[in-house]
Amino acid sequence: MAKIFLTRHGQTMWNIEGRLQGHKDSNLTALGEQQAKWLGNKLKDEKIDIIISSSSNRTLRTAEFIRGNRNIELIPNDNFREINMGKWQGMLNEDIEKQYPEEKHNFWHSPHLYKPHGGETFGEVLTRASMEIENIIKEYEGKNILVVTHTVTLKAIITYYEKKELKDLWTGAYMHPTCLNILEVNGNDRRFILQGDISHYEEN
Repeated sequence: MAKIFLTRHGQTMWNIEGRLQGHKDSNLTALGEQQAKWLGNKLKDEKIDIIISSSSNRTLRTAEFIRGNRNIELIPNDNFREINMGKWQGMLNEDIEKQYPEEKHNFWHSPHLYKPHGGETFGEVLTRASMEIENIIKEYEGKNILVVTHTVTLKAIITYYEKKELKDLWTGAYMHPTCLNILEVNGNDRRFILQGDISHYEEN
């Protein structure tokens, strides 16, 4: 029996501004740093053997804050990066709505119909992220692993293990910054025992 703890990065500047990030990046806000510290405190008594993070700076910084002063190896991994949004990266939501209304609607409401402008489909993210989860389960057999990633990547992994159709990717728990998801691994069985938990949030 092993556990894969999965979380999203903390709040970023572009989250506040309403800009899509994808493979581009922006810094964590002060609240984003605090959210990561809260999760680190929640996990302080959990045995975590290794931390694997998306190679984006916002996830790596989140992983560092979660780790705190614990001596746990942190490995960057490109396969846990956010969906590549192509031309949309760095754009404001309102500008995307004006220029690409149909595709913006499909992105959020019909992910199986979404066609990227120079980026990835949801199916491509699902394949790369789920295959990488399986790779690390095999490589670190029996180990507890923390994966720090992004919203679409998390939803894609959940979609894969819950055997949902791609059109239902957005159903289920909302992925708040540093929300906690736990995938339990028992031999060939994998099941999510927690999704979207933010009980570690504290009042500011």
